[in-house]
Amino acid sequence: MDESSTTLFRHEVTLDEQGQRVDALLAAHLNSYSRVFLRKVVQNGGASVEGEKVKPSFHVRAGQIVVVDLPPPPTDGPRPEAIPLTILYEDEHLIAIDKPPAMVVHPAKGHWSGTLTSALAYHFNQLSDVGGPTRPGVVHRLDRDTSGVIVIAKTNVVHLALAAQFESRTIEKEYFAIVIGKIDFDRDVIRQPIGQHPYQRDKMAIRHDHSSTRDAETMYEVVERFDGFTAVRLVPKTGRTHQIRVHLAHLRCPVLCDRLYGGHSQVTRGELMRRQARGLPPEAGSDCVVLNRQALHSRHLAFKHPITHARVVLDSPIPPDIQSVIDILREARKRE
Repeated sequence: MDESSTTLFRHEVTLDEQGQRVDALLAAHLNSYSRVFLRKVVQNGGASVEGEKVKPSFHVRAGQIVVVDLPPPPTDGPRPEAIPLTILYEDEHLIAIDKPPAMVVHPAKGHWSGTLTSALAYHFNQLSDVGGPTRPGVVHRLDRDTSGVIVIAKTNVVHLALAAQFESRTIEKEYFAIVIGKIDFDRDVIRQPIGQHPYQRDKMAIRHDHSSTRDAETMYEVVERFDGFTAVRLVPKTGRTHQIRVHLAHLRCPVLCDRLYGGHSQVTRGELMRRQARGLPPEAGSDCVVLNRQALHSRHLAFKHPITHARVVLDSPIPPDIQSVIDILREARKRE
């Protein structure tokens, strides 16, 4: 880091600010920086309290002096693109989008265009910048091939309030999935810690006693059973990366067409028909691809509006590609 380009910020913690995380405190005072960026600065030893280096999770007390060396804020943001969006809800404070599959939420290696943030930058003049210049408005995220409800903040105040609800687990989240195999119980809770995969950087894994390990909990309930497949409702209590996909793979029932955790990326009508109705001849069905992304959908989100305090309930219908799989499985079941 070029020290000549840094700025020294000094702040005395007030009584009202007591108990806040140091990264959240800095984000509230330094509007030109995102909380993500400030967290990295603190992680790299750039912040001290009473002369001692602290971590981002450090909780401050009234009267303490917080000092941080600030590099220039990043300025590169997503390029606006005229990508259509399905808006489930909008007011002056926030937006709810029904995200389609195959859309990356924010720019990343290999996905610099066609992202949700590029579409947001085109359609909306005001978005929060708490998440940094490459993630305007993004409070939480969905995997590229997961469809459904995602909430976007227009202001930093709303962004931080929604993030706090996610962190405190007061936001209702419900997903729908089709998995390969038979889940043994009609309903249960999966409590398995999740950490970085020991060999594959793009994967997570059930992992105990590692520095990256975090507790993870997912409640599930079987919606419908088929021969070789199960439709399931899922309520994650925590929000770890790939949590639902890792937990279902742990049950040996990976999400249908989950390339990363299930080993396949698409399924045809014929494959569904023949696996469900095992007596059908090999030529039954067709080679038409029905689904070419993981059968996972963010179906429901509910939370307290940060400004009006009204309950906001957002629902997204099962998308056509996943519904097609259900229809084929039901058709094949009738032929048994």
